[in-house]
Amino acid sequence: MRYVLEGSVRKAGQRVRITGQLIDATTGNRIWADRFDGALDDIFELQDRVAASVVGAIAPRLRLSEIERAVRKPTASLDAYDLYLRALAQVYRYTEEGLAEAVALLLQALSIDPSYAPAAALAGWCRAIQRTQGWGALSADDVAEGARLARQALEAGRADPDTIWQAATTLFIFAGEAAMAATVLDRALTLNPNAAGAWIVRGMIHALRNEPEAAIEACDHAQRLSPFDPLGYWNAVYRAIAHFAARRFEQAIEWADRALHDQPRVISAIRVKVAAFAHLGRLGEARAELARLLAIDPKLTIAGYRAFLGPCAAPEFLELAITGLRLAGLPEE
Repeated sequence: MRYVLEGSVRKAGQRVRITGQLIDATTGNRIWADRFDGALDDIFELQDRVAASVVGAIAPRLRLSEIERAVRKPTASLDAYDLYLRALAQVYRYTEEGLAEAVALLLQALSIDPSYAPAAALAGWCRAIQRTQGWGALSADDVAEGARLARQALEAGRADPDTIWQAATTLFIFAGEAAMAATVLDRALTLNPNAAGAWIVRGMIHALRNEPEAAIEACDHAQRLSPFDPLGYWNAVYRAIAHFAARRFEQAIEWADRALHDQPRVISAIRVKVAAFAHLGRLGEARAELARLLAIDPKLTIAGYRAFLGPCAAPEFLELAITGLRLAGLPEE
């Protein structure tokens, strides 16, 4: 047993305090600790809130602890799970080189265990991020491989919510399979209603399908579940996209800035700022953000953006975004 979850309950009058901590049993180090206060007259609501909060808080901390363990492990003794964790560490770097290294590590993991669904899902998701960022000049074969790995992951990892939401994201972006993605996300949330990643992806789909209020509601739920997730900047990105879809351009810029504060290279947030500034008539700021955008993805054009987003975005959202990018000066071809 590698980790131990401990807790206690204390009562004072009609108030109750529940404390918990997660311990690494191999080192004795405390990975996470928190406390929850509430009223005895609604103890069941408090119990549900504690359960959701504990799951949401522990999951990212536990993942980071496992990554640190895998990074320390000698290369000669790495198995498929260790390679998966090392790949996840590279994903968190969010660089072109890191994503390429992550894909290489994941393919190595799959050569050891071809049925390892988390590695297949993460590899497909990495391909989707590369496509989103304009990193690596993905070929048609690379895109097809990403979709294939996502489908493979869904077949083999039907009981793993993280595998499901990563695969759903890949198939939504690469193939525009919104209905299928929504269905499998429902399955992920049936397995674990506290899977913050699945709620974030639900927010992404609603935002790009021009359903901004449903997107914001899903992102709000994800934020409550996992407020310190290392991938939480995606939550801010999809809030920005949702406000942009609703033509609340000032709020879109605010949320894009929050995402960029946590991850300055996330190109989806910069695209939102370019288009939102343009729609507000603030063309100087739009062009400044466009220069920042093209420094990350120098080959981006209107045609390329349409080809990338066309399969998954609602037509009205796509045209709103393209109009803003065109006003800012993004080249047509």
